[in-house]
Amino acid sequence: MPGTGEALNQPAMRLGELSTESENPKSHALDRLSTMELVALMCEADFEAVAAVRKEADSVAHAVGEITARLKAGGRLFYLGAGTSGRLGVLDAAECPPTYNSPPDLVQGIIAGGSRALQHAVEGAEDDQEQARADLAAQGFGSGDTLAGIAASGRTPYVLGGVAYARSIGAWTIGISCVRGSALAGSVDLAITPDTGPEIVTGSTRMKAGTATKLVLNMLSTGVMVNLGYVYGNLMVNVQPTNQKLRDRATRIVARLTELGEEQAARLLDLGGSVRVAVIMHRLKLDRMEAEGRLAASGGRLRDALEMSPSQEERA
Repeated sequence: MPGTGEALNQPAMRLGELSTESENPKSHALDRLSTMELVALMCEADFEAVAAVRKEADSVAHAVGEITARLKAGGRLFYLGAGTSGRLGVLDAAECPPTYNSPPDLVQGIIAGGSRALQHAVEGAEDDQEQARADLAAQGFGSGDTLAGIAASGRTPYVLGGVAYARSIGAWTIGISCVRGSALAGSVDLAITPDTGPEIVTGSTRMKAGTATKLVLNMLSTGVMVNLGYVYGNLMVNVQPTNQKLRDRATRIVARLTELGEEQAARLLDLGGSVRVAVIMHRLKLDRMEAEGRLAASGGRLRDALEMSPSQEERA
């Protein structure tokens, strides 16, 4: 549900009061379990994380729709976090261009402490609210952008500072945390709160909370990219054949959508220069320039390009 800002006016929960910091009764004898028992217990815990995310499906869907609309209007999506949460945001953002060939700045991840914090602990970085504002401003963050603040505890000062800055300039905000009633959940336009509860290793939120966070981020970016037309059916039609693996994938996608053999599909891919153009060339019997024009007129959406009427193409 959308945050109301009420949490900002309430005393913050102490760290030890958070559900993510509570002791898990299932793992009291963790160091005495056999390796198989230990692995089984962690598997069980991960199922709990999945179930917690499933309960947030409505909020995730709301977020996907809102982010898509703002990206279509020229905005961008920013993830902001510290520690594990920040690393997960940077990872999800970094995977969008190679997977979908999306513009590099369309989805961005910002972590407290900068790039060094990806591999090393940067002491005190997560406590600096002003630095979050500065980091967002440095990327030209504006009112048309979306900020997804990520903090398993829902209380990280760096993230709260970034959210406060984003709201002050009129940007839309999402809070992804794993604790009900947190300051983050109460300070954003939309809260996504998979309540993952106590960790197998007490306080180690890179476990269940991290798993739930990664699932949510996967859903957000994938849902948005599908809505933007980077996927046709369930195929990554915007994939760029920049290495052997991706060329093989691109060739198989062309073959699948044209019903050609793989050798013919590979030649067609070379002629078209991209999966989408190659498919349009074959399906609509167009040359490369005509196919590229039709794809541009459809806003880059392969399905629309294939189904567009001549009058629609002229108006575009």
